[in-house]
Amino acid sequence: MTDRRSVNKSARSFAKPLREIAGKVVGETFRRQGFASAELVTRWAEIVGVDIAAHCEPIHIRWSRPVDGEERKPGTLVLRVEGPAAIEIQHLAGLVCDRVNGFLGWRAVERVALRQAPLRGIRRKSVPAMDMDAAARIAATMPEIGDEALRQALARLGAAVRRN
Repeated sequence: MTDRRSVNKSARSFAKPLREIAGKVVGETFRRQGFASAELVTRWAEIVGVDIAAHCEPIHIRWSRPVDGEERKPGTLVLRVEGPAAIEIQHLAGLVCDRVNGFLGWRAVERVALRQAPLRGIRRKSVPAMDMDAAARIAATMPEIGDEALRQALARLGAAVRRN
C-alpha cells in the first residue's frame, strides 16, 4: 500500500503583476539611497525643470543622524553634474532645493552637493556635418575682413548658427 500524502496547495497558482514586484525592489533601492519616493528620480525633469535636469541628476539624499531627542534636520541632495555645467548648477542650488521641497511638500533638503561625472540617462544628439557651401557663401559676404583665417572662422560660426 502506498502512502499518499495530501498536498495543501491551492488548485491554481496566481502570478503577481510585475509592477508589484518591481515596485518593491526599486522602492527599496531608492530608500537605501535616501529617497523617500522614487518619484524624485523618475520625475526629476518635471520637478526641477527641463533646463536644469538636462545637466544634472539626483544620486541620493544624505541625512544627518539626529542626536537623542533632536528633530531630524533637512538633508543634502547629492547631484551628478556634467563638468561644464557644475558652476551654473551650483548657482541654482537654492532654486533646486526650493523645487524639490515644494514637490515633496516639506523641507526635506537644505543644501546641494555636486559630484562631477557624465550623466547616465542622456543620449547625446549627433552633431550634423558643417555645410561648407553655406560657410563659403557667408565668407564671400565679408570682404572687408582682411584676415583670411578670421573670415573663415566667422563664416563657419555663421553657418553653424544658421543651421540651428
